[in-house]
Formats: sequence, structure tokens, C-alpha cells
Amino acid sequence: MEFNNSKPIYLQIIDEVKKQLIRGELKIGDKIISQREYAQKMKVNPNTVQRAYREMEIMNLVETLRGQGTFICNRPEMLEEIKEEMAEKIMRSFLMEMKSIGYSDEKTINLIKQWQIKINEEGLK
Repeated sequence: MEFNNSKPIYLQIIDEVKKQLIRGELKIGDKIISQREYAQKMKVNPNTVQRAYREMEIMNLVETLRGQGTFICNRPEMLEEIKEEMAEKIMRSFLMEMKSIGYSDEKTINLIKQWQIKINEEGLK
């Protein structure tokens, strides 16, 4: 994972865990890597990882069991919530950027349709 300078690292860690859940790389109930291991593996400050894990606990994404580790919470509705939240962020950012470069709503929608056709023709989904 490569970190982006425009966003705090702890938020990028949280987003990566969410993406791993959506992609099925992590599943409900799975134990995730310890904070210390994560910090060493990603070469980041342990306090940054600790903050990410603490935030994920507040979000009910993970739970830490003393002496056992940190686990993905058992909330079946969580995956759909995460997908919707991430899609909203992406769409909000995209639409704001399109407006900032002068695209009207209609022109943006037409551009999306054109790209969707192009992507489907290329076989990328």
C-alpha cells in the first residue's frame, strides 16, 4: 500500500481495511494484523496505526478482545453500509471536480455514459 500525502495516514489505513472487506479479502469475524505488526510492515508510526484501530472501533468496524487481538465486527449489514459510504465519497468528489472545471450536470452525465460504453467495450468492469 502506498500512502497519499493529501490525506492523513490513519484515514488511509481505515479505507484500506474497508476496501479489503468489500473485495472479500477480509471477512466478518476475521482477525486482523496487530497494530505493532501493521506499523512495522507499512513502516508507519505505531501511534498512527493505534489511532486508525481506535477509530475503527468507534465506527464499529472492528473490536479488540484483550489478549486475543482485533477482529472484524459481526455486523452483516456493514458491507453494504461501507459500499454506500465509499460510493458517496467518490461521487461527491467527482461531481464537485466536474463542476469546478465547468461541466454542466448534463455534460457530466453524457461523459459518464460515454466512458461506461468504452469500459464495457474494453471488457473492463
